[in-house]
Amino acid sequence: MSISFKLASINDVNLIAKLVIELTNEISQLTDTKPFNIDLESTIRRCHELISEGHYCAIICFCEEMPIAVATITETYALYAGGKIGVIQEFYVTPEYRASGIGTKLIEQVKQYGKRQKWASLELCTPPLPEFERTLKFYQRSGLIPVGGRKMREDFE
Repeated sequence: MSISFKLASINDVNLIAKLVIELTNEISQLTDTKPFNIDLESTIRRCHELISEGHYCAIICFCEEMPIAVATITETYALYAGGKIGVIQEFYVTPEYRASGIGTKLIEQVKQYGKRQKWASLELCTPPLPEFERTLKFYQRSGLIPVGGRKMREDFE
């Protein structure tokens, strides 16, 4: 099994969008909640815009040239976190590759990227618990620690 990682370019927006939609659909199904307001066409467009403007990047994992995982990342600033930080916005490994070590390798790629960018820290928000307790444990084994709170949002559209 040949595994490779790639820092995504504008040419990869279709792959990124497809994997992110798989992630959001899985979260909606497992939590029995209303699906996210997300479709492939608008996600591709949004991904293209964010990457081309330098607001967003992604690392894609391939197995034998087939995309099997993605981590999307943004950079922001927070005084409480030491200044410039990275935020994993989406992190997805296709189900058939979970528990194979792919997720661990992908998060290591993100950490290496963050160190090159001179981030003070890396943050993420886990999907809802208890449905994603296994995901929380994975992140903890990968070195991330819970810092409290819950993700909150108000949509403006």
